[in-house]
This record gives sequence, structure tokens and C-alpha cells, in this order.
Amino acid sequence: MAVIQTENLSKVYQTRNSPVQALDHLNLEVQAGEIFGYLGPNGAGKTTTIRLLLDLIRPTEGRATILGLDAQANSVELHRRIGFLPGELSLWKNLTGQEVVHFVGRVRGGVDAGYVRQLAERLQLDLTVRVRSYSSGNRRKLGLVLALMNQPELLILDEPTSGLDPLMQATFNEMMREVQREGRTVFLSSHVLSEVQAICDRVGILRHGELKAVERISSLTHAEFRWVTLRLRDTDHVASKLAGVPSVDDVEVNSDHIKLRLTGDFDPLLRAVQDTYIIDLHVHEPSLEEIFLAFYGEAR
Repeated sequence: MAVIQTENLSKVYQTRNSPVQALDHLNLEVQAGEIFGYLGPNGAGKTTTIRLLLDLIRPTEGRATILGLDAQANSVELHRRIGFLPGELSLWKNLTGQEVVHFVGRVRGGVDAGYVRQLAERLQLDLTVRVRSYSSGNRRKLGLVLALMNQPELLILDEPTSGLDPLMQATFNEMMREVQREGRTVFLSSHVLSEVQAICDRVGILRHGELKAVERISSLTHAEFRWVTLRLRDTDHVASKLAGVPSVDDVEVNSDHIKLRLTGDFDPLLRAVQDTYIIDLHVHEPSLEEIFLAFYGEAR
């Protein structure tokens, strides 16, 4: 079953100057039990998508269903079954973390206090401290506790690791894998590509409000281009030999080696340097970040 499904979901914001198309006919499915990464730079439409899914704003066109229910008509019921962490988290500054948890827990109809303590311990969060004294990272941790504490069927997380140190990011990754092992679903909006590559099953790439691609991480990271480093006895004139090779670009010449980007087969490259003594050849698969930048025409 598709836990999240959108049909031509669109949002146009009216501004003084002209309408702004924040989301353009989004058709997306997120399956039960997967960790889905929703990627795009600031302004791509990620947060608008999340607000539409949660019925915090209304679409200009199209519709969305969550857990088989209409996202608008059944928003109150759905909010009981969803854990949400917004990108910008506003909390009651004069309350302690424990008081915030208690208040939100009462609104939700009660939560397991032992599970809350376990979450706080894993995230190294002191719930006795007032929110106004928390660092930005600790506010993020409190937001994660609030999103996770009722063990929801679906987690919708907007930039969840913003402000967390690398150790806490690793803890977060493990917690998301545990959620998945329990058969629950995670929809994770992020521009931290290493985070998405580490835990997501599939990823959607959003640009200017349009969904450009949906791929499995394993497929996306097996890109058509590779970085190749040739360690040579002599680098003189090699750059000129490579200039006419259509599958080679981004050539960087150093004193004893050349780094380049190769698209497609090796044969044209090897023929171009066949008269050059090659000491070593190293092939490096592109990172998800480099692939992502290639989608935006900024591979360099």
C-alpha cells in the first residue's frame, strides 16, 4: 500500500508582483516500510509539499492521500497517526523539555513515559532544562522526541539532523533503521546528501517545484559518469590529447597525474592516451552529492 500518494498536487502562492508556482503537479508514491528521501535545494518546494500533506496549507490543484485517507478531509485523524518534525521548530521557551513532552503527550492522548526517557537518553537530551536554555541542536533533539514518542505509523521529518553533531547524526540514522524494521515509514526531507545516502531506500529529486526523478539509492549512485585519475610518467601534451575526446571533461592536470570525468565507455579515453606511460589508474564512483549537482548542471 502507498502510505503517501499525491495526484497532480500543486501550490501557487500569490505575491504582489506575480504568482509563484511552489509545487507543480506532483505525482509521488511512498510505500509502506520504506525510508524515502526528498531532496532539493532551498526553495525547491520540499516544505510546501510537507505542509500540503499535513493540511497546514491547501493545494491550488490536485490531492493527496496518507495511509489511505484523504489528507484534507481526514487531517485530524491522520495527525494522530503521524510524527512530524518541522524545519523551523517553535516551542514554549519557559517550559522545560519534560513539560513540553507532557503537554504534547496529553494532546496526543498519552505516551509511554519509559519510551520517552529511552529516546532522551539515546539523544543525550536533558529534559529538565528549560527550552530557552537549549542549543539549536538540543531543540532539534526535543523535536525528534516529540515526533517519535507516540511510535507513529508515518514519520514526516523536515531537515531532521540540522544542528546535530556527527555522533548524534549516527544515532538518528540507527533510530530510523529501527523504525523501518518495525514496518513503519519515514518521509525525510533533506539537503544533507550523505544522510540520505546512508539510510534511504529511494530518493525523489525536486527542482523549482517539479519532481525531476525518483530512483533507488543503489541505482542513483550507479551513475553514468565516473572520476578517473591517471598517474603518469609525463603529463606533457596529455591535456591536448584529451581535448577532442567527447566522453571526457573536467580535466585537471597536475605535475604527475591527471584527474578527469568520464562518461560512458573507457575505450575512447584509453585510445587517446595509448602513447603515454600510465603508472596507475584509479576509478572513483561519484558521490550522491556529485550526482545531485549534475542534475542541476553544476557538476564541476
